[in-house]
Amino acid sequence: MKKAIMFLFVLIQTNLFCQEYFRWAADAESNAPYIFQDAKNPSILKGFEYDIANAIANQLQMKAMHIQNQWDGLIPGLSRGDYVAVINGIEVTEDRKREVLFSIPYYYTFEQIVVRTSDYKVNRIEDLRGKSVGALKNSLAERILRDFDYIKLLSYEGEVNAFEDLANGRIDAALVDYPIALYYTAIHPELKMVGEPFGEVVYAVAIHRDNPKLLERVNLALSQMIESGEMREILEKWNLWNSVLANKWGDFSQKIYPKFGWDDFVQFNNLGISFMERIERYISVLPLFGRATLVTLTLSVISMLLAIIIGSFLAVMKIFGPKWISYIATSFIEIIRGTPLLIQLFIIFYALPSIGIKLSPMLAAIVGLGINYAAYEAENYRAGLVAIARGQMEAALSLGMGRRQALRYIILPQSFKIVIPPVTNDFISLLKDSSLVSVITMVELTKVYNQVAATYFDYLGTGIIVAIIYLLIGLPFVRLAKYFEKRYGMKGLTS
Repeated sequence: MKKAIMFLFVLIQTNLFCQEYFRWAADAESNAPYIFQDAKNPSILKGFEYDIANAIANQLQMKAMHIQNQWDGLIPGLSRGDYVAVINGIEVTEDRKREVLFSIPYYYTFEQIVVRTSDYKVNRIEDLRGKSVGALKNSLAERILRDFDYIKLLSYEGEVNAFEDLANGRIDAALVDYPIALYYTAIHPELKMVGEPFGEVVYAVAIHRDNPKLLERVNLALSQMIESGEMREILEKWNLWNSVLANKWGDFSQKIYPKFGWDDFVQFNNLGISFMERIERYISVLPLFGRATLVTLTLSVISMLLAIIIGSFLAVMKIFGPKWISYIATSFIEIIRGTPLLIQLFIIFYALPSIGIKLSPMLAAIVGLGINYAAYEAENYRAGLVAIARGQMEAALSLGMGRRQALRYIILPQSFKIVIPPVTNDFISLLKDSSLVSVITMVELTKVYNQVAATYFDYLGTGIIVAIIYLLIGLPFVRLAKYFEKRYGMKGLTS
């Protein structure tokens, strides 16, 4: 009995703590058929690349672990070492070959023009002369369009946004990889594919350049999946098998695999939805929004506390410090205020690891937001400090107080009372600016909104829900600030 218990304990330990993870990254906002949220249960991910990643992990005898990152941050995140592989429609190009190692291809496709159904003038890329055309940012389609000077190119963070603009008449066409064109024209009758397919698009697994051993293992796994027919079964499931793949892999068999991935997607999105079903859908995504709200709130509160501490220090150093310290504080404030928060986040998260400073996503987000808002808080506190009559400092010194004591007990308490309103406004701004941290793999409220809205093509209803959540989490702090302002604010100074 004792031996059986020990064996069970070792088995549990092995499964829970010793199992290797295949940590792969993709943007869950990439949309069907790549990787996307299940419309029936948004907490579940699905898609042909999601299936491929799990199949690779199974071949490697590892457990797949998906890491969320924004699409244009996937390669930088790989270079940082946040995950070991990227599987997310990463096209094999010469410039990317200089940055990462590529596996053997797991999919071949081509570029496709999409226009409105009512447009009969566009049938080839030359017909787009003088027209506005959308493409995914940093994609092969975007690079192709850049070679045509007579086309007005508009870059998008996601293809769905391009399709929305196309349907609404804001652009004339979109150039996208065939899989996403196939899926979204199937459920949007106002859009259609035109022209012959052109160009060769090759998808492969991107791996860090310093990990050639993993590349060998992934290549072997992919080869086994192709030879066994498992890869074709996955692609058939999503209606993505084509003649190019048959020729590349020499698979001309007449096997018929069920296309239930494709069938479920088309059937679900072509069904009408009643008002009560829409309400039930909104209720079903509330847990996702709840978890994301907790992340946003935690991040915002800690960042604001950091901003207050650093901002106070900078303000005091700028006004009361020696000349050289005052100059450093002033320079820091102006540099931070004069550069975009987004650039600062990229530098902190992606650039600092190159000099040996690697922060976790949460810590990098807190540091980025905290330092950025510290510069603005410093100016608030400076205004509060100079608003205190200079005679109060002189009176404190004449009573035998030291300079530090006078600052601590006389000047700073009064200045803090003055700056309560602007500090409250800055916290509300920081709460909203926290949405930018999605670029460094943080999944907060706005990112979840984008994912859910793209899943259901419902930017209005889910947008209203998220706006209400932001309002609700901001209101308590506004009320708290009003309480402190009423009790300790300017009234207290004049009474």
